[in-house]
Amino acid sequence: MVETESKRHFRTSACARMAGCVWTLTLILCVVLWSDFEVQGAKNNYPRLRLSHKELWDLNRTWVFQAGEGVLQHYSMLLDETQERLIIGGKDILYSLNLDRVSAPHSEIHWASSEEQVEQCLMQGREKPECANYIKLIQQYNSTHLLTCGTGAFSPACAYIRVSHSMENRVFQLELEHIESGRGKSPFHPNSPTISTVSRGQLFVGLYTDYWENDAALYRLGNHGYTRTEVGDRQQLNEPKFVGSVAIPDNDDPADDKVYFFFTERVPNTEGGHKAVYSRVARVCANDHGGQRMLVNRWSSFLKARLICSVAGPNGIDTHFDELEDVFVLKKKDEKNPEIFGLFSTTSAVFKGYAVCMYNMEEIRAVFNGPFAHRERADHHWSVYEGKVPYPRPGSCASKINGGQFSSSKEYPDEVLRFVRSHPLMFQPVQPVHRRPILLDTDGRRRLTELAVDRVEAEDGHYNVLFIGTDDSVVLKVITIFNKEANTVEEVLLEELQVFKVPVPITEIIISTKRQQLYVGSEVGVAQVRVHQCGLYGSACADCCLARDPYCAWDGHTCSRYYPAGIYTKRRFRRQDVRHGNAVQQCNGLQLNDAQSVLEKLVYGVEKNSTLLECRPRSLQALLTWYMLKGLDMEEIKGDEHIIQTSHGLLFLTTKKSDAGVYVCQSEEHGFVQTIVRVTLEVLEEERVESLFHRGEYEEKEVQFRSPPCPFPSLPSAPSATKLWYKDFMQLIGYSNFQRVEQYCERVWCASDRKRKKLKGLPPKWRYSQGAERHGKARAPRHTRDH
Repeated sequence: MVETESKRHFRTSACARMAGCVWTLTLILCVVLWSDFEVQGAKNNYPRLRLSHKELWDLNRTWVFQAGEGVLQHYSMLLDETQERLIIGGKDILYSLNLDRVSAPHSEIHWASSEEQVEQCLMQGREKPECANYIKLIQQYNSTHLLTCGTGAFSPACAYIRVSHSMENRVFQLELEHIESGRGKSPFHPNSPTISTVSRGQLFVGLYTDYWENDAALYRLGNHGYTRTEVGDRQQLNEPKFVGSVAIPDNDDPADDKVYFFFTERVPNTEGGHKAVYSRVARVCANDHGGQRMLVNRWSSFLKARLICSVAGPNGIDTHFDELEDVFVLKKKDEKNPEIFGLFSTTSAVFKGYAVCMYNMEEIRAVFNGPFAHRERADHHWSVYEGKVPYPRPGSCASKINGGQFSSSKEYPDEVLRFVRSHPLMFQPVQPVHRRPILLDTDGRRRLTELAVDRVEAEDGHYNVLFIGTDDSVVLKVITIFNKEANTVEEVLLEELQVFKVPVPITEIIISTKRQQLYVGSEVGVAQVRVHQCGLYGSACADCCLARDPYCAWDGHTCSRYYPAGIYTKRRFRRQDVRHGNAVQQCNGLQLNDAQSVLEKLVYGVEKNSTLLECRPRSLQALLTWYMLKGLDMEEIKGDEHIIQTSHGLLFLTTKKSDAGVYVCQSEEHGFVQTIVRVTLEVLEEERVESLFHRGEYEEKEVQFRSPPCPFPSLPSAPSATKLWYKDFMQLIGYSNFQRVEQYCERVWCASDRKRKKLKGLPPKWRYSQGAERHGKARAPRHTRDH
């Protein structure tokens, strides 16, 4: 198909132009091979925008850092907005990247294990790749230093990195003279899960502390000793997989600060069957130094509760998502009440699904202040502990707000320490907000791996924007809207972003609210992605409102970044409706009539051959409907054995003379209907096309006398194929004059080849300058749905 300046399109099955021949036949083959013969489905199954890695790159929306070997074995990441750095810990190396552009020149520190350590590791029976120093922990130590710890070829070690605030003379230097043991801070094995957080100069870590990974522990490490979970106590930790940790103050008394750990663990079945997997949240006091005579250097405040994320089912049977994959703590102005988001998966070998649940601190604190769980023996069921609870309440901190009677946990009575050691579990589980997930994914197409959340202010309220990483290099941008009246949650998939060129699992997502950037980690590199690019939704008011992106609003001219009233913009111009996406109401009288210019096309089809009328929606969530003009009326086209509605357009399997006419393609989204394209189809008689080939044969003979034939291209994906790729198309669509089509297309290709050679000899000023395509005008790609 070739587009003229007047937007008229001419297509013939006989390849009147080579470009048209190739493009049209390729499209038809893709349609048939994908078996895309279904009417478009539910809107929420698709993103409004789907952007490939190349499109993100061309739109200047992403930059990627890759290691010199092309493989980045990253095991830890730290966002340091004060120093404006992204610190990455890998295998024998640390990187310091520029937050504004991760692909810019960077600093490196090489910190490998010694030859002696590697040799000893190999002698212990480990494989050579394991015997390296994998950086598992990076935390801010003070204003001038970072603390970093690695596996050290199964001999954990820690060191300090000196950094500076100076923009002119950046310092990123490992202080080798201060290397110390990393036991209790870094695991031995590179793939062992590790979590850490820093609070008031103290380091809190969850890890496996021994060579064989039998001793799982939660640590507090400070200048005045350490505190940890009891060794081998299965009531506290039972084969945990550590996921996340955070320090959260309860009130204005620093002595009452708590540290929360999130993990999954194995739970023995009372019936003697297989162990189940439960997700947990554990809590300790940040100032817990253990007991004086009992629980020496052991937690005197350790409590844990089950995290519930489930969907109610028939007959009261719920579907539980018990495997916690990732956790994100969304901090707010009130630092005492952040929102907790958990990404969960099912543990079933038959059904694999994912869910995101949200928790508030009021519910979590209520559970830890509630009844304790109790059972007489390991094979008994849990019940509420109904005996006397000692004072001070087990799990409480030694603080003024709790009476001030005890200045340290070492002063607690023995009965308090005995109780907390024997009753670490709370009876009530932690329920999510709305008592249900805010997002569900049960289609099984991909695995969800990571989660980050941004809180965004919009015209009609505040929204949580979820960024979810997958196992195929994709980041999903989603908002969820709770309908209080209907007691339902609506999921709106805004964007699907392929942040890496090859499909790899995403292993980390860090969000910078200050810079409005995502930093996405994988084994091939770290991608920096802008969280929004409003201009891609279009310049019309309706398109911007239908997008329902809380970052974006129509400003009177185009779709741009939304700012609260009085910041950079005037209130009267803004149009946005995230909750409903009601473009008719928001844009009444604003570009509704003239903003969406209807594309006019003229398409030629040949009798007894296939013809495709193309129509691409502006949104993948829109539903397309085809009509044929009948005088002043429009008759809806219903699919049958003759006509198929595909995601590419309307496909006539065998074109008839009676098919000629004017066809209209309309899209509907949130009640807003707009015409995308109006196509006039003219059907040519087969005899008329025959005459074109007779003329083509004569011209071809003339060309052969003047110049030798040029090579004709094969399918790019199969360069070694002896059969020219377009021949399959002609057989597929059933055109009877196959040989003549082949000769005609080959002749046209030769003419095009000579024209390209002529353009190649033009002066350089006619070509694109270097990087011109990279800095081209941003526009929304038109995509089709996946299948």
